[in-house]
Amino acid sequence: MPITCEVPCQNFSRLRRAIKPSVRSTSGIVVTQNRHASQIGARVLKEGGHAVDATVAAAFALGVLEPWMSGIGGVGGALVYDARSGRVTAVDFGGQSPIALDPDDFELIGEANSLSGWPSVKNGRNAVGPHAFVVPSAPAGLDCLHRMFGCKRWRDLVSPSIRLAEDGITVDWYTTLIIATAFGDLIKDPEARARFLPSDAPPVPALATAAKAVVRLPMPRLARSLETLAAEGAEAMYQGALGRNISEDIQAMNGYLSAGDLSTYEVKVGPSLETPFRDRTIHVLPELNGGPTLSVAFAELNRRMRESGEGPGIESVRAYAAAMMMGWRQRLESMGDAGDRSTPTSTTHLNVIDRAGNIVSLTTTLLSQFGSRVVLPRSGILMNNGINWFDPRPGRTNSLAPDRRVLANYAPAIMTGSGQVIGAGASGGRKIISAVFQILAMCADFKFDPARVLQEPRIDVSGVDCVVADRRLPNSIVDALAESHDVVLAEPVVYPNPYAYANVVRRVGTLNEGACDPEQPWPEAVSEEEV
Repeated sequence: MPITCEVPCQNFSRLRRAIKPSVRSTSGIVVTQNRHASQIGARVLKEGGHAVDATVAAAFALGVLEPWMSGIGGVGGALVYDARSGRVTAVDFGGQSPIALDPDDFELIGEANSLSGWPSVKNGRNAVGPHAFVVPSAPAGLDCLHRMFGCKRWRDLVSPSIRLAEDGITVDWYTTLIIATAFGDLIKDPEARARFLPSDAPPVPALATAAKAVVRLPMPRLARSLETLAAEGAEAMYQGALGRNISEDIQAMNGYLSAGDLSTYEVKVGPSLETPFRDRTIHVLPELNGGPTLSVAFAELNRRMRESGEGPGIESVRAYAAAMMMGWRQRLESMGDAGDRSTPTSTTHLNVIDRAGNIVSLTTTLLSQFGSRVVLPRSGILMNNGINWFDPRPGRTNSLAPDRRVLANYAPAIMTGSGQVIGAGASGGRKIISAVFQILAMCADFKFDPARVLQEPRIDVSGVDCVVADRRLPNSIVDALAESHDVVLAEPVVYPNPYAYANVVRRVGTLNEGACDPEQPWPEAVSEEEV
């Protein structure tokens, strides 16, 4: 099988990955994709909050600090491990298509292109613009989590995000980079243009010597929407005036989503989907997400030889690739996903562990970066483009249809057994599934701690056609993979990342530990002792 390089080889290709040390404490720890959000969550833990309380506060903050990743216009799902009972609860707040959606409006114009696994749609209306919205379910999901497990006041958990929106995010090099990648679409939407392109161009950071001239992107309308959610609860978005403003704005854009879609949305709650693996148990979200694919992959890996040693070798990496191929084959055949492979995604993942050992693994997303690239005028909400999860071709398992749940790629997971509990998840579209699979497999097979497992080079299997391999893997492993797969070599970079950004928490005895992906600039694990 051929081996190709995604980018030309560099002299540094065999260096070890960057290192971010883990945080260890008997107190609670929050790991998110932004240090400020981690600090906000850790402060909630310090004040006696449950892991879910910290999750709610951090998730709302992330929607402001990384608005292109997630927010109240997005969707998601979470797992909650209860330390007292040992049970894992699944809370699924995935997106749902509007009742008025008409599949005939999505005209196919060509063969499958390099950015998706299905034919292109005329004017990209399944990915950009008001026809790409599914029900924004993130507030409903966070509210459900809080009602089930929270002990702090809802208002107090939402309030930090209000102040963040009023002040606006600070523009640094990474902000400039991400906004620049979506410039062509953002400038077409009046509200997105005003928020993210203040001079009709991507904003640039202020000079380090001019501290008082920090460049910020305030979000006053979003701040008012968050104030409404804080005061009235999530019901305001689904039953109240905020929801009416949202639906009226969308109707004015000739979009499908209506007040009825918002008012009838329901969060799904139930037990996790469990899969035995070695001497552990893997817990994932059931149904329409990456969880069932993880479950199939772990069941397949369970039947394969377990390699001994200090780290992954030829046999284990080949087994990982084969197991993930099996998972994707089942997903593509029975779940119908032929979805996006290489367009930038906007998912964010966070893990929280409190001092009692309760763990939350939560993923929220707009799907693509900046979602639909539409900001609603009155509410200031950046909306998702969840319709892009559906196959626009008719007659498929996952074909576009009205009033239907989306088949998403996110895959929060919790692994129990062998005297410890591990929460893991990632952002990165299809690449999420491979990342979470390998992280948990390597923790079980080689007893890696969170920091070590995140530094380990990985492969990516996001379908059944090829394996993407980190160039820093030994040549012997790459050559062995190439015996049975087409292999693409790629080095982890900040953008576009050929793998996924992951983070992990772990509980062993009374000791908590958290770590984040070493390749991404903003994530950090923060203990409540640090705030």
